[in-house]
Amino acid sequence: MDQDHFSIHPILAELKRSVEMTFTILYLSNKFIIHMKHLVTSLFRVLTFSALISCSSGSSTETFNEEWIPIFNGKDLSGWDIKIAGYDINDNFNETFRVEDSILKVDYSKYAKFENKFGHLYYNKPYSYYRVKLQYRFTGRQLKDGPDYAYLNSGIMLHSQSAASLGKAQTFPVSLEMQFLASNDSVKRTTGNLCTPGTQVSRNGAVVSAHCIDSSSPNYDEELWISAEAIVLGDSIVHHVIEGDTVLTYENTQVGGGFVNKDMNWRTGGFADSVLWGQKQNTPLKEGYIALQAESHPIEFRKIELLDLKGCKDPKAVNYKSYYVKSDPSQCRYK
Repeated sequence: MDQDHFSIHPILAELKRSVEMTFTILYLSNKFIIHMKHLVTSLFRVLTFSALISCSSGSSTETFNEEWIPIFNGKDLSGWDIKIAGYDINDNFNETFRVEDSILKVDYSKYAKFENKFGHLYYNKPYSYYRVKLQYRFTGRQLKDGPDYAYLNSGIMLHSQSAASLGKAQTFPVSLEMQFLASNDSVKRTTGNLCTPGTQVSRNGAVVSAHCIDSSSPNYDEELWISAEAIVLGDSIVHHVIEGDTVLTYENTQVGGGFVNKDMNWRTGGFADSVLWGQKQNTPLKEGYIALQAESHPIEFRKIELLDLKGCKDPKAVNYKSYYVKSDPSQCRYK
């Protein structure tokens, strides 16, 4: 018996080593595949962004001038719709949104209290693949009863609901907020962050559960004009750019993740159709409107421009543009 034991034992030991080696190889192979998948995804992001910058700088052998559209005319609010919580569409309560000296202002000088009158100004045309850029600066003081988080806080909403689709009491649109923040001696915050009212995004292949994601931007003092840009490619990827630097990137934009948090859910956020939005969980968010935010701190905007990245990609067409990212054959025109 002992003799059999000692003769079999080395065989079992060798078999054990073989099994362990096999599992080790499989584990390392799987880790390699996962690593390569993330590497390819990251490389695709870099190449996509580099291609956009290349087109912008005119390094292509066949370049076309970018046709940026000034979506704010510097004179009035033509082309924009107003929606303030508690008021009908285009009821500009207390002239919250106004234009002076070619600047679009969020102004609270006629307010006694904020009273949760969250407002947004919506450009009246939806887009899916685009770049939007502007300059902003914070001015004046926040209304005393404004939320603490809204101090030196505003933003531009991307892939947003239309103004007409909001409920009368609705506080924020379902959208991706490129958040604008300012700093001073008492508070330091990054800008170009992301907040996700009714939406969710992924980073590095995983859905992010947090409502807001900080960018990597420097701190910028209040009352400085800051240049901001969003590069939005359908539901695939979005880049936030501050002062020419990419400070945040995310992908797989979707409806979902609740509304804001347990205290501000679909119901308390003023949604008349809260059940419907709950049923849209994980639906790809491929397009939408652009909106500027008013949430109790005065802010100014200027030089608001948009570059459509969806159009005719047939070089034989008269309206072909090399910088288009998304093909839309229906737009092609020929001689």
